[in-house]
Amino acid sequence: MGEQVKLDGVYGPSEDIVAREIEGEIVIVPLVSGIGDMEDELYTLNEAGRAVWRRLDGTKPLREVARELAAEFDAPAGVIEQDVVGLVEELAARKMVVRKS
Repeated sequence: MGEQVKLDGVYGPSEDIVAREIEGEIVIVPLVSGIGDMEDELYTLNEAGRAVWRRLDGTKPLREVARELAAEFDAPAGVIEQDVVGLVEELAARKMVVRKS
């Protein structure tokens, strides 16, 4: 895989994708080849993924994203942190998000 995702990292959408919310779904479209698994493939996120994606604005560390989600969903912070890191690792490996700082 690529870089190891840490909770102090700040991530945001790659400039090589377009993401739009359509009828409650977030659709991610690669703009260049080599994004995702195949060219011209669309990606959608489940409810939990959408909650994380909306917070990946390139300004706050993943630890803060996880804290906000734990409060919103009344879930244990450790579980949410693992879920956030796991999703961001997958999105980063697919080049859909990039580390901003």
